[in-house]
Amino acid sequence: MNTGIQGIRLRRAVGVAVTTGAVLASGALHAAPAQAAAAPTIVAKGGYVMNNGNGKSLYTKAADTRRSTGSTTKIMTAKVVLAQKNLNLDAKVTIQMAYSDYIVKHNASSARLIVGDKVTVRQLLYGLMLPSGCDAAYALADKFGSGSTRSARVKSFIGKMNAEAKKLGLKNTSFDSFDGIGNGKNYSTPRDLTKIASSAMKSSTFRSIVKTKKYTAKTITKTGSTRTMAPWTNTNTLLSNYSGTIGVKTGSGPEAKYCLVFAATRNGKTVIGTVLASSSAAQREKDAKQLLSYGFGKA
Repeated sequence: MNTGIQGIRLRRAVGVAVTTGAVLASGALHAAPAQAAAAPTIVAKGGYVMNNGNGKSLYTKAADTRRSTGSTTKIMTAKVVLAQKNLNLDAKVTIQMAYSDYIVKHNASSARLIVGDKVTVRQLLYGLMLPSGCDAAYALADKFGSGSTRSARVKSFIGKMNAEAKKLGLKNTSFDSFDGIGNGKNYSTPRDLTKIASSAMKSSTFRSIVKTKKYTAKTITKTGSTRTMAPWTNTNTLLSNYSGTIGVKTGSGPEAKYCLVFAATRNGKTVIGTVLASSSAAQREKDAKQLLSYGFGKA
């Protein structure tokens, strides 16, 4: 009895194996292909995303179209400063009236630096990248440009910005300002800005600054006392609103509209990208979130 039952079981098993083999051979049994995520639709007129580890492009939208960049220009400002030989981040810079007058004249974003205060280069970099201080940008250009007059030093510094762009092989980028308040020749593209940011992120100092949400500077006043500045808050809201965000910089302006260069790391992968000419601060963040999530799906 037992032998008969075992025989039936064995014949059934053989039959199933043969049938399965035939199906496999015919190719009828196969895994359904993974559905590729559809590329997101963003409001920004230009966008680009790449895998920061290998430089692979993950998303493009008018990625090589030249546009005004607003304060995302300041990524290059910081990069030029951090590339200086024998850089002393603790060197002090005295804030000049010219920096304050410039802010007033252009109604520009400000780190609220106080004329006569001595501020370190490190503090100026935080003032540049967090509240997007055009006064901090001016101070850095004046400090690190060369020449006997302020205008000559500023011109020299902007020349260094363009030299860095050339060194990176960027053919669609030009700077005529240290902060993005240009005179018609301050432009870049989503692809180029992403490459500038990727290069800047090689600096540990730059990385530390752009991922900081809040920073309080203590400056030295004319009389030698210590002034505790009002905290600088990072304009990059992604740092609080998208898990894994590590930078980089916002930008805006009448021509530039709303821009954002962004980077995030998840599961050991870093995705970096840019959106240019979005419709609002909230929308540029939404655009960036979509591109980051899409990028991580493809990275």
